[in-house]
Amino acid sequence: MTLTTDVRRGWRPHRAWVVAGVAFVAIVGAAGFRATPGVLITPLEEEFGWSRGTISLAVSVNLMLYGLTAPFAAALMDRLGMRRVVAAALLLVALGSGLTVFMTSSWQLVACWGVLVGLGTGSMALVFVATVTDRWFVRHRGVVTGVLTAGGAAGQLVFLPVLAWIAEGPGWRTAALVVACGALAVVPLVWLLLRDRPEEVGLTALGAEPGTVREVPVARPGGAAARALAVLRSAARTRSFWFLALGFAICGASTNGLVGTHFIPAAHDHGMPETTAAGLLALIGIFDVTGTIFSGWLSDRVDPRLLLGAYYALRGASLLVLPTLFASTAQPSMLIFIIFYGLDWVATVPPTVALCRTIYGPDGAVVFGWVFASHQIGAAIAAVAAGVTRDHLGHYDAAWYGAGLLCGLAAIMSLRVARKGGTPPVSPPRAEPVATTSLP
Repeated sequence: MTLTTDVRRGWRPHRAWVVAGVAFVAIVGAAGFRATPGVLITPLEEEFGWSRGTISLAVSVNLMLYGLTAPFAAALMDRLGMRRVVAAALLLVALGSGLTVFMTSSWQLVACWGVLVGLGTGSMALVFVATVTDRWFVRHRGVVTGVLTAGGAAGQLVFLPVLAWIAEGPGWRTAALVVACGALAVVPLVWLLLRDRPEEVGLTALGAEPGTVREVPVARPGGAAARALAVLRSAARTRSFWFLALGFAICGASTNGLVGTHFIPAAHDHGMPETTAAGLLALIGIFDVTGTIFSGWLSDRVDPRLLLGAYYALRGASLLVLPTLFASTAQPSMLIFIIFYGLDWVATVPPTVALCRTIYGPDGAVVFGWVFASHQIGAAIAAVAAGVTRDHLGHYDAAWYGAGLLCGLAAIMSLRVARKGGTPPVSPPRAEPVATTSLP
């Protein structure tokens, strides 16, 4: 860990680690909040009589907005700052989750969990990771990206057993209120400790030389939305963007959309208790921490295209065997799948972030926002498609096999991403470089 010195305070950690720690808490919470509908499918189905396809529509809207919000949130963080955007996002999550306890119709589920929670969690999605690491880190970028990404995946899955237990015992309304209170509890931490840029506290990014010149985007007419759309138009002219975006769409379909949303009800179809199935998803989250951090470390040392190709191919192979592993109890073969799949859950993120940064330079975080949007569009489509498949066929087998084959296609596209891409997007006009200094 890099330390800074202060004559009055002695040695202390670089402020970048404090910012990363706060970001980690917010990202873990956001992921846990977004994943909550996965444990509510069966309780809502039993209380209101809604079909899985209907409930999956709310999950689909949530997933889609979770992704589509991301590029605009990244540009908005440039304009208003990370602290304001993240604090407002947490308040949206609390509002959306809290209002669900009063709902009586399925459209209200779509409005609360789909729209409000989707917008809120989308503002704290993986573009937040890219923004934090771009602004605060030069050294250890890959590892920090891996840790923060793993935190998001772990939060999405590790909270599920607790929420499933609450939903099964006190009820799903209590689970929704717990999410609302959790979101509110993080707001003061974000407001007090998160800072937008090292320059605000007289520092340079961790690993940067003292006096390093950094470019700061200038506020322009049209604001964050105009910049996000301008970057998209430029990036869309490169082949690498489409390979990354389509590959990441398949990534989302095979994780959040399919396994994250439907693993618990699919296991329940085979007689497994929901709490046991939620525990298996939590194990995926635990093993994902190791896999994603290691992936971040590898992304600093190995061609990210090769990593993506390997990750997608291995994930596809595991999904092709999953339908044969379901049983009323957690058999050893299922546990092996959980460990293997967990190590690969979001290991794709660090190499994808690295490629966006390498190919698109200063616009890398916003480009990754659009790539991540495709991830969530893929997840949204898979969430609805799997629910409709179950309603019509009575099982999920076709969904698992289809996702496995698509992962093979994603592996091929990843290997075809250009090392440096095409012509990088042209950023909107920026302010004159601002010199930064470090503490004496």
